[in-house]
Amino acid sequence: MGELILVRHGETEWSATHRHTSWTDVPLTAHGEEQARAVAPLVSGRPVAAALVSPLGRALRTAELAGIGGAEHVDDLHEWDYGAYEGITTEEIHRTRPGWDLWTDGVPPGPEGHPGETPEQVGARADRVIARVAPLLKDPEAHDVVLVSHAHFLRVLTARRLGLPVTGGSLFFLDTGTVSRLGLEHGRAVVTAWNAIAVGG
Repeated sequence: MGELILVRHGETEWSATHRHTSWTDVPLTAHGEEQARAVAPLVSGRPVAAALVSPLGRALRTAELAGIGGAEHVDDLHEWDYGAYEGITTEEIHRTRPGWDLWTDGVPPGPEGHPGETPEQVGARADRVIARVAPLLKDPEAHDVVLVSHAHFLRVLTARRLGLPVTGGSLFFLDTGTVSRLGLEHGRAVVTAWNAIAVGG
């Protein structure tokens, strides 16, 4: 039975300083590139039916350095559109909006073309990705499916794959340059590994 392998991209300058990063295409730091290379032993040697990657550069570079070849670029894998909160930390947001919570409150509109997304809209994208890959994972002889994407989106996707509401993603902390796996037990989706890094990653 195949597993869904989730790879969060390596560190960027903005992720290191906890700035919300969706459409801004911040490159990997040197450490982020090391993290991406360290992903390779966690995914190599596993039979892969398909690999899908966010179209943003930090995810594409992570896939390349991790040796995940032939990955298809899929728009639905892009990060949560943070709207007006792009580039801003949660601490900064709380100065003017105490108690704000991305998981329940969403974000205000940003510049043209970036209206921000509600939790439900991100959940709908995650559901589309799950529906797309689910047939590849059902067969007892199925191979794995690899998704290279971003923290909040992968957390939402995990919640939805496990049958939880979008807000359930808040329970799944996810570091940069990590690999997580979702499998099946008695026909039910389960977490088989979470937030794993290779030694030295």
